[in-house]
Amino acid sequence: MRFLSKFYIDGFILSILATVALASVFPAKGTAADVVDVLTKIAIALLFLLYGTRLSPKEALAGLTHWRLHIIVLASTFVLFPLLGLAARLLAPSVLTDDLYTGLLFLCLVPSTVQSSIAFTSIAKGNVPGAIVSATASNLLGVFVTPLLVILLMNTTGQASVDFSSVGDIVLQLLVPFAIGQLIRPKVIGWLRRYAEPTKLVDRGSILLVVYSAFSAGMVEGIWHMLSPWRILALAGVCCVLLALVITATMVTGRVLGFSREDRIVIVFCGSKKSLATGLPMATVLFASQPVGLIVLPLMIFHQIQLIVCAGLAQRWAKTAEPDQLVAS
Repeated sequence: MRFLSKFYIDGFILSILATVALASVFPAKGTAADVVDVLTKIAIALLFLLYGTRLSPKEALAGLTHWRLHIIVLASTFVLFPLLGLAARLLAPSVLTDDLYTGLLFLCLVPSTVQSSIAFTSIAKGNVPGAIVSATASNLLGVFVTPLLVILLMNTTGQASVDFSSVGDIVLQLLVPFAIGQLIRPKVIGWLRRYAEPTKLVDRGSILLVVYSAFSAGMVEGIWHMLSPWRILALAGVCCVLLALVITATMVTGRVLGFSREDRIVIVFCGSKKSLATGLPMATVLFASQPVGLIVLPLMIFHQIQLIVCAGLAQRWAKTAEPDQLVAS
């Protein structure tokens, strides 16, 4: 990794690109896809268990009550993104087809990621308790807010409904393991302080599993063959610009409002990301009679770009963290 760093190539980013390549050549299908899905859920649950053991109850309470931070993250997710999505209408149909623009606007309406936002915050030595609350709140509110925004801002056919079991999934997969981690913390915190590698391995491994699972699904659906290379490149370019605008806006907002370094990391990672895991099932329901494959393509491409960009940012900020932050993590 030191050799690669001389050429400004991050090993974690290379791992993500290698995972994308692996999913392109050997996508998970059938039983294999089910196994990957189960492994991904287990990795995410283990990640939150470890977060629970690493955070003191005092830190967790501080994250919960940091309302200014959460308001900024939610405003980025459900106000800034939708406004940029509406402005992108100028790109259709010259740059984006009508279906691709529908998908781009839809990606702007879905909630933030939970697992990867928190994982990147942890890697960058940011405010992990604040990230847990912000990302989880975004995902829970998104169950209600995203369909409402779709109804208000988009012309969809059929009735927009939401599977409320997703709320239970969030509780069981994220909050329950975190609570268990809090309970067992007194017995394992000493071991975790001596051995930091297990947490680092779960951080990065869970992200790679999410990348492989999502990209495999796209390969199986065959959506990459529905468009010309020009359209795909144009869409990728638009997604890059969208992400750059939001990351810039969140960075500037965090500094202007006087947030600490740790909180600014949360604002960037939780406020600039969009959840593929939440967006895909919602799109299936909200666009039942429309070309769902094309509509979710912008979200899939944006998802891959955000992981690569945020991986680079997380590694960069981790290297600039203060010594006391490195010890505390």
